[in-house]
Amino acid sequence: MLAVIPVREGALPAGAHETVAECGGRAVLIGEQVALAAAHLTSTSADARCTEVQLCEVGVFRPGAWAAALAMVLAHEAIIVLPASPDGRDLGPRIAAALERPFMAGATRVGTDIVVVPRDGGRMMHTMPVPASLVATLQVGVRGVAPPTGSTGSTVMTELELAIDAAGICDARVVEVLPPDAATIDLAEAGRIVGGGAGLRSSEQFAQLAELGSLLGASVGATRVITDRGWIEHERQIGTTGVVVAPELYLAFGISGAVQHTSGLGHPEHVISVNTDAHCPMMQLADLAVVADANAVLSELVGLLRSGGGRSDRSVIEPRTSGSADRVGPALTGEVTRG
Repeated sequence: MLAVIPVREGALPAGAHETVAECGGRAVLIGEQVALAAAHLTSTSADARCTEVQLCEVGVFRPGAWAAALAMVLAHEAIIVLPASPDGRDLGPRIAAALERPFMAGATRVGTDIVVVPRDGGRMMHTMPVPASLVATLQVGVRGVAPPTGSTGSTVMTELELAIDAAGICDARVVEVLPPDAATIDLAEAGRIVGGGAGLRSSEQFAQLAELGSLLGASVGATRVITDRGWIEHERQIGTTGVVVAPELYLAFGISGAVQHTSGLGHPEHVISVNTDAHCPMMQLADLAVVADANAVLSELVGLLRSGGGRSDRSVIEPRTSGSADRVGPALTGEVTRG
């Protein structure tokens, strides 16, 4: 098994560590500033510690040309796995087509004997025997990796020379690279997320939630009950049957914390939850739990930030470590507890 990790400007994509761990530490890093990415990959987790890493410095992302070049050197690899990040989902099927192999998208497990792929919107998990050869993408955040330990393993890094020739290949042409937009960025890549659940009264509150996300530089997510109501798109659904995320900060408004939702949250560094039920699972997970009506808190917070009464940097949304807990606004009464 071999992991293929597309790299942009020395940054690893979401799910890179999990994919390398799934492949037993064998990986090809392809893209720009791959040596920088490899140094981070080999120092973060004992579970994903690399034993064999090939570095392929080929410049900016060109999935069509990359797939054609990789096909010539990966033909002897029976199982090729990429992270189900945006670039991985783009490059993976192109490699499969170039190698004329079956492609398994969004697998939760890839082994030498079986591959597990969700079907029917995640309601069913299909376990299938591995064919003689295949290409797959591994869902981000599902497998997880072991925490780093004090021990280090040996890592062998080699240079992989590829002749990238885009002539005659139908490929995307990069016109302009824009900074990420929190409103449209893939949830799996978002560093900050504001989420809404059944505690929010109507679709109007989700318009407010979108405004709050814009003010805080955060993406908007929701629980399954909300996407089923049509208040927000299904690609914004967080959970094991939606998108598995790994934000640094998660603000949950009116979310009780069903296991299908919390299992898809990863391990956020900071969780803030607003709910009238102080004992629901999401409040128990929170670093800062606000026992109050989520609709009122949301309205007050949006009004405060809109009027310039707060700052949209990290200091306004991280819990304070000292001092008393103030009310969110003059019209709000509630109880604040800290996890």
